[in-house]
Amino acid sequence: MTKARGEVARLFKSAIGQVGNAGGEVYPGYPGLVVAGGDLRSMTWGFPLVLKGKTGQPLKPRPVNNTGADKLASFMWRYSFQDRRCLFLVTEFAEAEGEKGAKTRTWFRLPDQGRVRCRGYLEGTPEWGPAYSMIMIETCMNVADVDDRMPVILRPQDWRDWLDGAPDDAAILCRPYPDVMVKEQTTVPWVKRASTEVIYT
Repeated sequence: MTKARGEVARLFKSAIGQVGNAGGEVYPGYPGLVVAGGDLRSMTWGFPLVLKGKTGQPLKPRPVNNTGADKLASFMWRYSFQDRRCLFLVTEFAEAEGEKGAKTRTWFRLPDQGRVRCRGYLEGTPEWGPAYSMIMIETCMNVADVDDRMPVILRPQDWRDWLDGAPDDAAILCRPYPDVMVKEQTTVPWVKRASTEVIYT
C-alpha cells in the first residue's frame, strides 16, 4: 500500500483508527490496512491456524491468508463472511511465476495508478487480535497465464454492497475482475520468508 493513510481514509469516508506501522509490502502474518466498521485500521493478514507438535506441544500459529470463494459456507469462514466483511486495501499484488526453485514476482495492478484499489475480504479477531483473510476466485484473462486463482477485486460502486449488503448479495461480488489489468514481470525472486501464493503492496 503506497497511499497515505489520510488519503485512504478520505477515499472510503472512514475514520483513522489504530493503523500501527502497516504499509509497504505485506506478507502473511504481517499487518495490513483494512476498512471495517467505518474505520481504517491495521490488522494481521491471516487467520491463525493453531498447530501441535509430535508430542502435543503447541506450535507457533500459521497464518491462513486466503480461502476460495467456494469455501465461504464452511464452518471456518461462514460467520466471518456473514457478519464481518471488510475491505483489504491494495496498490498492486504479485503472483509467483517461473520454474520451481527459480520463481520470480509478477505484479498486477489496475491501469489508473493514482487510485487506491480494493479487494473484498474477510475480517475476524482471533489469537493475534484483529485479523483478516482474503478471498480467492478463479482467475481473469489478465492473470490466467500465471495462476488459476486471484484475489477478488471490488470496483468502487460495489464497496458499499460488500460491506453492508446481505450475504447473498455479497457472494455475487466474488467473481473474476472484468476489466483491464496491467502486468509487470520482474527478475525479483519470489518471497522465501513464507509459503504463500500472493503478496501485495
